[in-house]
Amino acid sequence: MINQTLIEKYAKLVVTAGVNIQKGQMLVIKTPVIAYEFARLCQSYAYQQGASKVEVVFTDEVLAQKDYLYADQEILKNVPNWIIERERYFVEHKSAFLKINTQYPDILKDVDTNLLGQITQATSKALKPFSTYTQSNQGQWCVMAYPNMAWAKKIFPEMEDNQALDALWNAILKACYIDETTDPVEAWKHHAEQIHVNAKKLNEYQFESLHFENELGTNLTIGLPENHLWGGASEVCSAQNCEFLPNIPTEEVFTTPHRLKVNGKVVASKVLSLHGVVVEDFWFEFKDGYIVSYGAKKGKEALDHLLSTDERSRYLGEVALLSYDSPISQMNILFYNTLFDENASCHLAIGASYPAQIQGGEHMSDEELLAKGGNVSSIHVDFMFGSRKMNIVGTLKDKTTVQVFKDGNFVI
Repeated sequence: MINQTLIEKYAKLVVTAGVNIQKGQMLVIKTPVIAYEFARLCQSYAYQQGASKVEVVFTDEVLAQKDYLYADQEILKNVPNWIIERERYFVEHKSAFLKINTQYPDILKDVDTNLLGQITQATSKALKPFSTYTQSNQGQWCVMAYPNMAWAKKIFPEMEDNQALDALWNAILKACYIDETTDPVEAWKHHAEQIHVNAKKLNEYQFESLHFENELGTNLTIGLPENHLWGGASEVCSAQNCEFLPNIPTEEVFTTPHRLKVNGKVVASKVLSLHGVVVEDFWFEFKDGYIVSYGAKKGKEALDHLLSTDERSRYLGEVALLSYDSPISQMNILFYNTLFDENASCHLAIGASYPAQIQGGEHMSDEELLAKGGNVSSIHVDFMFGSRKMNIVGTLKDKTTVQVFKDGNFVI
């Protein structure tokens, strides 16, 4: 049985340091129904911090699965006006967003992947004006995780049910630096400062490109835009003028690749759970930024639909670096959840870039961002490609090279 005090610390962390709710600000909590008690804790801490209103939006993947299998497909592909107006209301009120994420691995394995792709495309298109609000850090947002039994048994199949659930809880809390003796808010301030050190070093170099090579077959060169910015841990909300933590946990530093300057092959080092479909042993080959070929041992149909989402869903939007010997990597657990698995490995994201990772990008139009080398898309999907033998060499504008990673870890 997990100590309730630790769960309360977790809730306080994601509200006070994660979204960093400000006095008089609305908080929107998007949560699976299984986490209703945790959502109540978050609501209480938000009101203690002076939130003007806490709106809770419930979701449930088990209910959604039945819709995908049996509901009228045309209805599913149509985003109702009330959902669009709800998001508009939240954004117009300059809300902060807390996304409580849980995982049901393989729950959608019997659902038509073509249908999933069409629903995702329609939803992304309809809600794009509102996703821009968070992607450009106009408002605070934080994504965190809450366990469930199905997820726990996927990770720890040899354990009894309650034992597996406790093991997943312990892994999540450990990854988030939450324990009996430490103030997690202070621990995260220190953790963020350490990540900022690596971001500062990379920003000083202003590499023209990075070359990645490892034992799995990755041989990839990623060009970087002029005036790109490396970030990590905390971001700054422009509307509230405050720092927040977009992901808890996080170990990465990341920036925007140049959309048109990616060449070579990248091989994934971990599975990808994509809308409930597990994709395994997959790879992509790039030419001038565009994914010209790809393959997967399992789940290729999910990649087919992902890459056909829109006209720029075959370009990269993020490159993230973190040492192979990161705390989450050392746990040696495959979480089947991007939030955790991406923080055990260097990773890339297909789709939209974060505007703030190009100097002045948060104030640019889509056209201006594209002209600078960023990417604009209705998707942003991370996948992991780091490994124990990853080597990264950066090239400066004068063509001088600098070893950034050796054998999976930072050396700068």
